[in-house]
Amino acid sequence: MRQIQQWRANSSCYNESHEQWAETVQRFVEQEITPNIECWERAGEIPRDLHLKAAEIGILGLGFPEVYGGVEEGIDRFHGMVTGQELANAGAGGLLAGLMVHAVGLTPILTLGSDEMKQRIAPPVLRGEKLISLAVTETSGGSDVSQLRTRGECQGDHYVINGSKTFITGGMRADYLTVAVRTAGDGPQGISLFLIETDREGLSRTRLEKMGWHCSDTANLYFDDVKIPVENRIGPDGGAFLGMMENFNGERLGIAATATAFSFVCLDEALTWARQRETFGKLLIKRQVIQHKFAEMLRKIHATSAWVERAAMTMDQGIGNGGELALLKVQATRTLEFCAREACQVLGGSSFMRGGKVERIYREVRANAISGGSEEVMLDFAARSLGLSR
Repeated sequence: MRQIQQWRANSSCYNESHEQWAETVQRFVEQEITPNIECWERAGEIPRDLHLKAAEIGILGLGFPEVYGGVEEGIDRFHGMVTGQELANAGAGGLLAGLMVHAVGLTPILTLGSDEMKQRIAPPVLRGEKLISLAVTETSGGSDVSQLRTRGECQGDHYVINGSKTFITGGMRADYLTVAVRTAGDGPQGISLFLIETDREGLSRTRLEKMGWHCSDTANLYFDDVKIPVENRIGPDGGAFLGMMENFNGERLGIAATATAFSFVCLDEALTWARQRETFGKLLIKRQVIQHKFAEMLRKIHATSAWVERAAMTMDQGIGNGGELALLKVQATRTLEFCAREACQVLGGSSFMRGGKVERIYREVRANAISGGSEEVMLDFAARSLGLSR
């Protein structure tokens, strides 16, 4: 039994419904993903039909409103965590980033968008027929979202958008973009959200090459006098932060949960190797120094997993704390960094060869530590929001 299955079995947060869903996703990973993941890594993207297949079994619609084709009844936040845990077992962060990017792209529309926009956009996205990405980050600001410079000027019945975005997950394949644009003065109150179709005149994009997440396409986006109707504004003028902050909290919990799942994968892969690898006439697992590595990995993973579960429960109860989620993200990504390193040490030279789970995960540590807010920004935010800076 995998370590994460043992954890779920011993946790009061998971029930039979969660385990049944885990088995469904596990079969999907074994049949559709594991045989192809290295090919997709080399191709630089996952195929569009994977979104259709994921939608068929409910992965894409999980937790979204049923009126738009989602699956809500009997679903809680832990079903989503199980999804991430089982997808993580493929050992490729780009898979989750590319397949599940709709979660951050669609949520602001369902939170702030008009009924017409929701009906037009959400169903085809949740069926896997259309792809949507979130476009916020810019080269000038990074994690400082309030300083973004892409501008939108209202001209009667339409806006004209000019500027650029970078590091946009799924940006090369997206049919729709949820874009943060400055429509007024400085600071967060001057930022609005817009739905921009990627076939609009004046929109161009270029692919970015990355250290990891190879099967997730990442793009620079350029807006050169892109005209969009006023109806494409998501929510009120200057209301972007209303949609983005809730998105950020959910994203940070998701990153923490999947980073923990990848830590479990590192542990499993290294443990399997240590139980069969002999050095100087003795199995690695019989050596005390190796046993201590596994004990330290498990200690950090269990502590982080318990915190992830606590945070998920408080968010389900509507009392989640943004500062605590920021700290949790740092805890989880640092745990992943430790486990990935130690797993590489156990696997030795084989961990340096392309095609293995640990090799992929090790290259993707920084993607987890930086995305959703860098460690430094998270610690600073936590200190301020939790009253530590007073």
